[in-house]
Amino acid sequence: MNTAEALFESEIPGLTPIARGKVRDIYAVDDDHLLIVTTDRLSAYDVVMPDPVPDKGRILTELSNFWFGMMADLVPNHLTHKPLSSVIDDEALIRTLEYRSIIVKRLQPLPIEAVARGYLIGSGWRDYLETGAVCGIPLPEGLEQAARLPETLFTPATKAEAGDHDENISYEKTESMIGAKLAARVRGLTIAIYERAAAYALDCGIIIADTKFEFGQDNAGNLYIIDEMLTPDSSRFWPSAEYRTGISPPSYDKQFVRDYLDTLDWDQTPPGPALPTDVLKRTGEKYREAMQVLTR
Repeated sequence: MNTAEALFESEIPGLTPIARGKVRDIYAVDDDHLLIVTTDRLSAYDVVMPDPVPDKGRILTELSNFWFGMMADLVPNHLTHKPLSSVIDDEALIRTLEYRSIIVKRLQPLPIEAVARGYLIGSGWRDYLETGAVCGIPLPEGLEQAARLPETLFTPATKAEAGDHDENISYEKTESMIGAKLAARVRGLTIAIYERAAAYALDCGIIIADTKFEFGQDNAGNLYIIDEMLTPDSSRFWPSAEYRTGISPPSYDKQFVRDYLDTLDWDQTPPGPALPTDVLKRTGEKYREAMQVLTR
């Protein structure tokens, strides 16, 4: 695989970069709009890996836009559908960026990540083993790893800067950060979006084990869903035909990378280790297959 074809970092002459996240580069367009470029960077355990996955940014953008459209009746999103040519003159640069970039409304992000869990996996599983609960929410005894939860859980987290780890927080802490009314709205939307997506995906042969969303507000206080939506970067996707409990099921997402990293003597702090070519190739194939299955 030729990683030279991948976009690790963008540069757009004439636009001011205002943030470079784990995966996305964000540029100011004007007071009301931003340009977001989804690169091929890969993060795991909140650390950006040094090697990109070619075409990953295009896949994430296309899949997010698909879900934004499906959920538009539940919550408005940040998309404007303005073409790149409205802010970039260089045609060669437009060709490089057009399938991985969007011009969006400039909104104020909420200071939390909204996490929905339908299955007992990841940090939720580890929490359950230690406490019998997930983020303070008690669960029945005797559940196995990857078990379907009795109901969808809303388990918010603080947002981490690149290189830092997200931290799970209680619902009460969420209320203190954004207010009780907005917290209830975000919780309700998170669960509704997850459950609609999970039902749709299951019909396609994919289990969405968990996912996280980000929300933002405009100056009038209207709520929007922003960033990305139900992608292999923000969710755990399992092929339903291979699902069973008691293990970490095979996945379409970057759990494959996490599982590889778990075999290394690495303490999950920057810098991230180099990834073998076959890991990058198989990860890209999983991302692509997930998109094809879900958007067919």
